[in-house]
Amino acid sequence: MPVSNCPDPPSRRKPGEAVFGTGQSLPAAQARSPLAVSAAGDRAAPSPKMMENAVFMSFTFYSTILILKMYVIAIITGQVRLRKKAFANPEDALRNGGLQYYREDPDVERCRRAHRNDMENIFPFLFLGAIYSLLDPSPAVARIHFFIFCVGRIVHTIAYLLRLKAPTRSVAYSVAQLPCFSMALQILLATTPYW
Repeated sequence: MPVSNCPDPPSRRKPGEAVFGTGQSLPAAQARSPLAVSAAGDRAAPSPKMMENAVFMSFTFYSTILILKMYVIAIITGQVRLRKKAFANPEDALRNGGLQYYREDPDVERCRRAHRNDMENIFPFLFLGAIYSLLDPSPAVARIHFFIFCVGRIVHTIAYLLRLKAPTRSVAYSVAQLPCFSMALQILLATTPYW
């Protein structure tokens, strides 16, 4: 006895027949999105709606740059540790010359502070930017928000690691916060009716 909710296998389905109870025909589903029906024609794939959102794609680009920057900072920190022979764990110190290298170093700590500062600022940006992308903002305005934040964070990191003259780091930090506050305000304004 066939189950009424199960679609007919592709061999039994007539051209134009509904797929998975969506009420759409196979050609209509394919026209809607090339990824909506698998190559075999028997399974519906998730709709790539987020990938059609220009703002979300811009957000994804800048977010990926920032995440890669954080990876680079982690690698730099490790390299400075090795060069300065300043290890955070005794087993690492033993492997690299002895327990006398189980110590802190100001250059390593500077790298760690730069990395920690990235985590304190980039993670909130990832949340705010993702939600902001769903509000259907102007793609040009959104791109400006993402670009300013990304450049601000890159300049901040360079100023931190290269010990650039003050107030370079503070200015970069402050400039990068402006788009975050703007996005947060727009999110609050859009969601206030639902509180």
